Amino acid sequence: MELLRSKAGERTVRLDPRTKIVMLFAVSTVLLLGGNGGAMFAVRTAMLLFPFGLLAISGRVRAAGLMLAAYLGTCALAAFAAPALEGFTNAIIVATATVVSRFVPTLALAYFVFATTTVSEFMAAMARMRMPDWITVPLSVLFRFFPTLGQETRAVNAAMRMRGITPISRGIAYAENCLVPLMSCAVSIGEDLSAAALARGLGAPWPRTNTGSIGFTPVDAAVIAASLVATATLALSLFFPEAIA
Repeated sequence: MELLRSKAGERTVRLDPRTKIVMLFAVSTVLLLGGNGGAMFAVRTAMLLFPFGLLAISGRVRAAGLMLAAYLGTCALAAFAAPALEGFTNAIIVATATVVSRFVPTLALAYFVFATTTVSEFMAAMARMRMPDWITVPLSVLFRFFPTLGQETRAVNAAMRMRGITPISRGIAYAENCLVPLMSCAVSIGEDLSAAALARGLGAPWPRTNTGSIGFTPVDAAVIAASLVATATLALSLFFPEAIA
């Protein structure tokens, strides 16, 4: 049962899980569907920088820096390298830059949500929203699956380095040496988390008690308001483009 005792650690940014869900929906929607003209440029820029800022403020500066570097690197590649290339190579670079620019900020925000939300907080928020168990239980398991899989990934990489196995020395075989134990770990982690969920009574027919403390604060209100404004601006740009041109 220890597997489901998720700990978010010390957090400088405390947001209600429901606020994080609204924020995640707003950021992913605006970055995926929003254009670059008029007011949408300012909205997309704010939604783009928001996830990296939250990661940095929450103490995960290295992760924020790496993801931001990946985003800026692909944008620079598309801006400076793509015009000098033609044909298939140009199409690959443009497609890669487009996918990265649309999804890396969303992945950064998802990482922030998983890293700063405990299972108890998430379950309490879903109970407040009257969400059914067939949605709540699988999602609560995911909150421990990805962190646990990340720990196993770091352990496998450390074992590979200890044995002198590197991508340069093994080539394609290095991917096999890493993926095979990770796939085995993923299956084992899923089974352990499912058993832990049942042992903790996540699927029980009676109401579940939670130790996590949730609730809206002025910061939550500000984040929700900003998310709603960004989503409303996106809707106006799609259906009434002349209104915010």
